[in-house]
Amino acid sequence: MGPENSPELQEDELFEHHKFVAAKGQEPLRVDKFLMNFIEHATRNKIQKAAKDGHIWVNGATVKQNYKVKAGDEVKVLFEHPPHEFLLVPEAIPLDIVYEDEVLLVVNKPAGMVVHPGHGNYSGTLINALLHHTDNLPTNSNERPGLVHRIDKDTSGLLLVAKTEDAMTHLAKQFFDKTSEREYVALVWGNLEDDEGTITGAIGRHPKNRLQMHVFPEGETGKEAVTHFKVLERLGYVTLVSCKLETGRTHQIRVHMKYIGHTLFNDARYGGEKILKGTTFTKYRQFVENAFKILPRQALHAKTLGFVHPISGEMMRFDSEIPDDMSNCIEKWRQYSKHSQ
Repeated sequence: MGPENSPELQEDELFEHHKFVAAKGQEPLRVDKFLMNFIEHATRNKIQKAAKDGHIWVNGATVKQNYKVKAGDEVKVLFEHPPHEFLLVPEAIPLDIVYEDEVLLVVNKPAGMVVHPGHGNYSGTLINALLHHTDNLPTNSNERPGLVHRIDKDTSGLLLVAKTEDAMTHLAKQFFDKTSEREYVALVWGNLEDDEGTITGAIGRHPKNRLQMHVFPEGETGKEAVTHFKVLERLGYVTLVSCKLETGRTHQIRVHMKYIGHTLFNDARYGGEKILKGTTFTKYRQFVENAFKILPRQALHAKTLGFVHPISGEMMRFDSEIPDDMSNCIEKWRQYSKHSQ
C-alpha cells in the first residue's frame, strides 16, 4: 500500500493538514526528510518548527524531527495556513491573453507562474490574476475558479479558462471525452529510436516520493494515460519532440518521456537536471551547465490548443511561440550538434 495523502483544511482554517502512510518498502528515514519528499514547497525550517510546536504525529503520538519513519507508520503534520479567503484575493498581475469573449479566454502562461493558490504559493498565481481581470469566475469540481485544465508551474504555454458555469461544463466535458486538442513541445535527453509513437501506461503517485508521479504499466494503480509523440528535430544528445495529449494526467509528458528513457531536459523533479546523455569531457559538461542556465526549468511548452466553442460550435485553434528561454536553449544545442559532427 503506497502513501496516502489527504490534505484538508481544519474547521477554523488555521492549519494545513497532511497525512501519509509510509510504504511497505520504506527504509528508516528521519521524519523531517520523509516529509520533505512528500510535501511540495515545505522547507526544512517549516517542518522543524512544526515538530518543535508538537504538530507532527506518528501513529498518534507526537514526535521530534529526528524520529525515524518506518514502513507502515502513519505520519500526520499540521502547518499554519492562511485563511481560505486569503487564497482567492484578486491581484493586478499582467496576463498575456491570446483570446477572450463573453464565455471564455485563452491565456499564454509564462514559466514560473503557479496556476492556482496552494501550499507555499498563496499569492501571485494565475487565479489571483484572473480574479482581478474577470468578475464571478465559475468554480470547477476542485473549487478552482475558471480552470478547465492545468499546466505545471515551470511549464509555459496556453491555458483555457471558462467565464461562465455553462462554458465550464461544456469545455470540461471536451477534456473528459478527449476531444480537445493539446500539443506540447519538449526537449528531451537522448536520441529517440522511433520518429513517432504512442506511450501508454497508467499514471499515479510514486509509492515512495509523493512529489513525483509514476507509470504503472499493468494499470494496477493510477489512471489511464496516453501520449502521442513525434520527433521534430534530432540534436545529437537531445531531441526536440512534439507531444499530443489524449489524456491529461498530472506531469503526464514528463513521466511518460522518462518512462521510455528520455527524461525532459533540466526537469529537476525527474532527474533531467543531470547530464543523462553525452560525453565526460569537461568542455561538454560546461556546455550543458550553460544550457541549464539559459533554461532553468523543464523544457516543456504547451504550444497549441484546440476545442469547440461552447456557444458557436466553431472549432477554435490557438498556437503560441516557444518562449525565448527554451528557444535559445534549443538553438544552443542546434549549434553544438552541427559542430560536433
